[in-house]
Amino acid sequence: MGNFGYGGFGWIGMIVNLVITIVVIVGLVILVMWVVRRMSGNTVHSQLPNLSDQSAKDIANIRYAKGEISREEYQQLLSDLGR
Repeated sequence: MGNFGYGGFGWIGMIVNLVITIVVIVGLVILVMWVVRRMSGNTVHSQLPNLSDQSAKDIANIRYAKGEISREEYQQLLSDLGR
């Protein structure tokens, strides 16, 4: 009477089944996202230059070439580093 094939739990069994289904789907989506990130190899660390291997003058040259500092700032940095 009112069993509907859920082991005697009725609507509670349907809710548990729904929750389990949602957890499995979310888990699969997270797994696919993780695999795609691992396979792409585009991490933040691989895009950043290793500044510890560069001298201060090299860093000033790069910043000037990128337009991060003006000519006056660049010349000031070079004169400060020349001391």
